Order: sequence, then C-alpha cells, then structure tokens
Amino acid sequence: MPLQAASILPDEALDQLFRTARTHNAFHGPVTDAQLRTLYDLMKWGPTSSNCQPARILFVRSAEAKERLKPALSSANREKTMAAPVTAILAYDLHFYEHLPRLFPHNSSARTWFEGKPDTPVHALRNGSLQGAWLIMAARSLGLDCGPMSGFDHAKVDAAFFPDGRVKSNFLCNLGRGDPAKIFQRLPRFDFDEVCRIL
Repeated sequence: MPLQAASILPDEALDQLFRTARTHNAFHGPVTDAQLRTLYDLMKWGPTSSNCQPARILFVRSAEAKERLKPALSSANREKTMAAPVTAILAYDLHFYEHLPRLFPHNSSARTWFEGKPDTPVHALRNGSLQGAWLIMAARSLGLDCGPMSGFDHAKVDAAFFPDGRVKSNFLCNLGRGDPAKIFQRLPRFDFDEVCRIL
C-alpha cells in the first residue's frame, strides 16, 4: 500500500503555531499537571540525532522552587518569571549516551560514538536545543503561550537544580496563557531570498 502524503494544516493551525504566535512577557494560569504531561507526550516525538533525547526538563511551579530559581534570573527577567504559572528549565544530559542501548537498539555500537568523545557536549546541547524548540511548538499546539529566554546565570541554576554536574541548563521558558496587552511590537524577519538559497 503506497504511503499517503501528509495533509497541509489549515491556516488557523499554522497561525497558532507560527504566524500569529508571539513571545509573551506576562502570563496567567493555571497550568495543570495534565497539560504538562500532554505537552511532553507531544514534544517527545520530535527527532534527535540517533534518537539520543538528551533534554531534561524541570517544570518550576511551586513557590519554593521559584525562590530557588530567583537568584539566577537577570533583573529584566526576574519579575515576569516569578509571576509566570510555570517556568520550564530546559537542560541537557551530558551522559545521554548511556540510554542509547534502549533508545537506539538497532545499532549496538551507538554508545561508543559519544562516550568519552570531546564533542559529546556539543551533541547534547544541539539535540537538547532541538527538543526545546519542539516543546515550544507542543505548548503552542495546546493553546499555551511561551516566553523562552536566556537571561539567567547558568552556574547558579546548575548549582541549585543540577548539583551533580551531569545535567546542564540550556534555556528557560515561561508557560501559561499570555497577556496580549503586554507583548512588544512584532519585530521583522528576513525574507527567503535574504537568507536562503536553492542549489
């Protein structure tokens, strides 16, 4: 039986995921456990190199956890992050290769591609970032708004939440229902011909 081509999403869905989606600075909630689990169950299907899945996510929601995060936040990000219903800490596992026998079982040597190799942290960061992008798309598909950011002290976040050194923070992403009155004016994007070539 021949494979059928995937259908194009309707404009309403494309708008929600891309064209009208915005980075938000103010949120309201709540964001439930069920929503966070559904979000992960969507994002996990995104591709990574050798299915390595190095992303590790902490959903910071409790007052106690937010207080642990607060000292690491830049002044520009502190107030909005403390007020957000949930802040996801997107991190990556430097020892992701330990799970390859389970995640990439059809090649028994996959672990040796990364274990002890000097560029393994780059693979972890790249694929963890890719998974972080899938998290944003999954959140948008569920009607949640996102505020991804990098304005924080990585060393402080890692000391507070990943003290064993195996996992490293990548970026933060506030989650909730965004307040459209508090977004900035939409910034320009490059046109295709400015940044793309077809060879």
